[in-house]
Amino acid sequence: MKIALATPLFPKSIEDGLMQTEALAKQAAAQQAIVVCFPETFLPGYPLADYKVEKASQEVLQAALDQVCAIAGAHNIGIIMPMDWYEGDNFLNVAHVISNTGEVLGYQTKNQLDPSEDQTWQAGTDRSLFEIGGLKFGITICHEGFRYPESVRWAAREGAQVVFHPHLTGSDISGNTITRWGDPDSPYYEKAMMMRALENTIYFASVGYATKYHEAASSIIAPDGKCSAYQPYGKPGVIVANIDLEKATGLLAKRFKPELYG
Repeated sequence: MKIALATPLFPKSIEDGLMQTEALAKQAAAQQAIVVCFPETFLPGYPLADYKVEKASQEVLQAALDQVCAIAGAHNIGIIMPMDWYEGDNFLNVAHVISNTGEVLGYQTKNQLDPSEDQTWQAGTDRSLFEIGGLKFGITICHEGFRYPESVRWAAREGAQVVFHPHLTGSDISGNTITRWGDPDSPYYEKAMMMRALENTIYFASVGYATKYHEAASSIIAPDGKCSAYQPYGKPGVIVANIDLEKATGLLAKRFKPELYG
């Protein structure tokens, strides 16, 4: 079974984001991936200091989601599309899950917001498990996957073989240039990816933007904590990796004894 991560450039607009979605989803489908995941709030784009991102209405976001569904159906591939989203009076950071036939299967909210995000979104309250083509997976979004490992352990204990991790790190304005994956002198993010896989005995698939000054690469980590594939720093594109579901046992996650911490 193959899964894919799409590392796009920061979108200039929702229309630009949809164009990149079509191109990258098509590339992933051509390599027989069953699902491709995009970075955090790719539509309309994460509210970075680098770019001015206009807050979109629910009508505009729904129209964009409808187009993503059409792309998934046209290329016969599941898509995980992180977006801004409205739920009643709440403005949320979510990741929509769309089947290869273009059906919306649901979404995962970002429940552990970074302190800097408290004035941007409301925190979600639920966790969900999804399935596409026989692959069971969870989703944890950026800060919560890096700093709240419980979000990944929950999914692994519920039977997830992969946890997808849309995120944003780095900048197009300033920063350092990374040349070696997992470099001890780099930010801790890639080490955290390794731990989320290793400590749960599952695959961890973390995906970000192709920023000029990267802090972490889009990476697929195997259940033994080794990096199976990663996108070269600063380059947009798609990585596809074979995953062995027999190795994604969730063994260490299932041995966790929550009653010891009551």
